Amino acid sequence: MRRLLRPLWFLLALIFLLEAWIWERLDPVVGWVVACLPFKALKAAIASGIERLPPYATLLVFAVPGLILFPFKLAGLWLIGGGHVIAGGLVFLLAKSVGLGITAFLFHACQPKLMQIGWFVRFYDFVMRAKAWAHRQTEPARRLISQLRRRFGERRNFVLAMISRLRHRAGRHAARQREP
Repeated sequence: MRRLLRPLWFLLALIFLLEAWIWERLDPVVGWVVACLPFKALKAAIASGIERLPPYATLLVFAVPGLILFPFKLAGLWLIGGGHVIAGGLVFLLAKSVGLGITAFLFHACQPKLMQIGWFVRFYDFVMRAKAWAHRQTEPARRLISQLRRRFGERRNFVLAMISRLRHRAGRHAARQREP
C-alpha cells in the first residue's frame, strides 16, 4: 500500500512546492508593485489599522481576500469544465496570482498579530515542516533532473562545438574551391 501511495505523496509534495515557489517569486514583485502604487497614505492607513486590530480580527483581514477571490477560481474551473479551457485557465490563473499577491502583502502586515494566536503558530510551524517534507520527498527527482540538465548541457555544448568546427571547415573548403 505504501508503494502505491508514493506517487500520490510525490505529486502532493510537488504541488505544495509549486505554491511555495510562486509565493516566493511573487513576494518581491508584490513589494515592488505596492511600493510603486501612489497610495502611500492608504498603505500607511492599512498598516496602521492592522496594528490596532486584535489578533483574531487580523486573521479575518488576512482571510477576506481569499474568500473574495474563491468564486473567481470556481468560475475559472467552471469555464474549463464547460470547454472554455483557455478562458477558464486565464481566469483561474489571474485569480490565483492576485490572491497570492494580496495574501503575501497582507501576511507581512499581519504576521506579528497572527503569531499571537496559538493555533496559528502551530499551523504555521506545520506548514514549514510540510515544506521541508516536500523538499525531502522531491530531492531524488530534483537531483536526477539536475544531473540530466548538466549532461544535456555538456552534450549540447559538445554538439555546438562540433557544428562550429564543421562550419569552419566547410568555410575553409569553400574558400579553397574559389581559389584559382
